Amino acid sequence: MAVSTAPAPARRSGRRPIPPLIFLLVLALIALGVWWKVLQRDEERRAAAPDPCTTISAAPVSVDPATLQIRVFNASDTEGLAAQVGTELRDRGMQVTEVANDPTQREVVGVGEVRFGPEGRNQAMFVAANFPGLLSVPDTRSNAVVDVALGPGYAGLVPLEQVPVALAAAQSEAAVSAANC
Repeated sequence: MAVSTAPAPARRSGRRPIPPLIFLLVLALIALGVWWKVLQRDEERRAAAPDPCTTISAAPVSVDPATLQIRVFNASDTEGLAAQVGTELRDRGMQVTEVANDPTQREVVGVGEVRFGPEGRNQAMFVAANFPGLLSVPDTRSNAVVDVALGPGYAGLVPLEQVPVALAAAQSEAAVSAANC
């Protein structure tokens, strides 16, 4: 009897390479889907972002306060601040449609923010003239509603007789900003 010297055939481990490959393919598809969604949101955010050179156009001093639609939000820790300011704005003849805590939960610093869309630029300039140091924050809303979010630095409204002066200063500042863009 002769002894065979040929090597024994290699034993297969019994594992099949297809299931791990399918798993890796599924993971790759999930990662691709996540990145697709991230890129879509980034494009939407860029499309919604205002032009950095966008300024508030010159508002006529004769804006009728009764035609303004203003929402007053409290973005500070002072309780009742939005209600107090809402009452003061109503006393000035403005139409305050909502008084509440800031629904955006943004951290507002300083005096506060005036938020408006393209349709409410002039109205926002008029409203901002009543608040010393209010930051203008344009957004993409499609109506003329103006939001005022009061921050921790809010100290009071501009005296009523000084509003036309503040409005004229804001108009000239807007004109300078537009010229520098």
